[in-house]
Amino acid sequence: MTQPIVLAYSGGLDTSFLVPWVAEHYQRPVITVTVDTGGIDAAAARTLAERARALGAIEHHQVDARVDYFEQVLRFLIMGNVRRGQLYPLCVGAERVMQAQTIAHMARKLGTKSIAHGCTAAGNDQVRFEVALRTLAPELEIIAPVRDKAFKRQEELDYLTARKLPVPPFGAAYSINRGLWGVTIGGKETLASEGSIPEEQWVLSKDAFAKPRAPERHSIEFAAGRPAGVDGRKLSPVEVIEALEAIAAPFGIGRGIHLGDTIIGTKGRVAFEAPAAEALLVAHRELEKLVLTARQQRIKESVAQPYGDLVHEGQLLDPVCRDIEALLLSSQARVTGSVQLLLRPGSLFVEGVSSPYSLMAASKGVYGESVGEWSAADALGFSKLVALPGVFHTRAGEIARSKGP
Repeated sequence: MTQPIVLAYSGGLDTSFLVPWVAEHYQRPVITVTVDTGGIDAAAARTLAERARALGAIEHHQVDARVDYFEQVLRFLIMGNVRRGQLYPLCVGAERVMQAQTIAHMARKLGTKSIAHGCTAAGNDQVRFEVALRTLAPELEIIAPVRDKAFKRQEELDYLTARKLPVPPFGAAYSINRGLWGVTIGGKETLASEGSIPEEQWVLSKDAFAKPRAPERHSIEFAAGRPAGVDGRKLSPVEVIEALEAIAAPFGIGRGIHLGDTIIGTKGRVAFEAPAAEALLVAHRELEKLVLTARQQRIKESVAQPYGDLVHEGQLLDPVCRDIEALLLSSQARVTGSVQLLLRPGSLFVEGVSSPYSLMAASKGVYGESVGEWSAADALGFSKLVALPGVFHTRAGEIARSKGP
């Protein structure tokens, strides 16, 4: 029997086009595999399977990788308060290594040595997939026609239309990627640095400002840095993320457009919606301020940004990531407590934070009001000592001037 080609299938235009094109061009059967890293409900899963078969796939598999995605990637992005360009919470790119790992496993399980993906030559995902696949499964053949043949989206749409094959809802106009950590949206508007996408193209937060909701209060609970509940209900981390997306998306929380540096060196721009990521990163950051020492926060921040860069660049398998993760895990031992949030249209406000490990509650002093473990005389002496470097700098200048040129 001819060995099948396993196609990493998202249901978007590129991978929809590849199902019939790869089968026709290589004269080999195509098996589609969708790696569910979030955002696929039962109805969406049925649609993906039906469309894959209608496009010509001989088999379709969907793998639920949400828990693995959280454990391998997202928990560390939360612990590190990771954002790219101080804005973008790595909504979709962070899952690519996880998806490549799952696809490689499925290829071996299905008895084939050929994998296809729909990445272009101009984006980040080609690097993420290729690096991960070559690291995990160097024996596999990687087929990337959209990149290697430089197909345009309109050409793909025309190919499907001419053969009366199913076309994704957004056609060639917009590229939509959705996962547990949010949604990214690319269109003609994001090809330049000016302007936003049309309001109707937002996926999770459409009408958030046209039909504003009344303010709501919610709480997020953490246990050792891991999301543990919402509004007093104990939930798994994945359940927390999914619950927060449903709560925060209608307020337009986590909506933005990120402009930054791509892996291949160009500038790129993408619209994103990350309501759960926004809520968790903001809440986690404030809880850490209550329970971590200043040095813990400073050192953790110094490694969290490089970690985010490595994840963004598809280098999650590099052993240095294990070293950084070890530090992040150690830092989270006391990051346990509850964060109270006020949600209003476009606004996420932290009203308060509580923890059994509160360093604020541990002090007998009250900031700006009364001394505690120190006296007024101690405070005066401390101020004198802290001022000494400045005193010496000023004195040295005066001495130099007094000696003349």
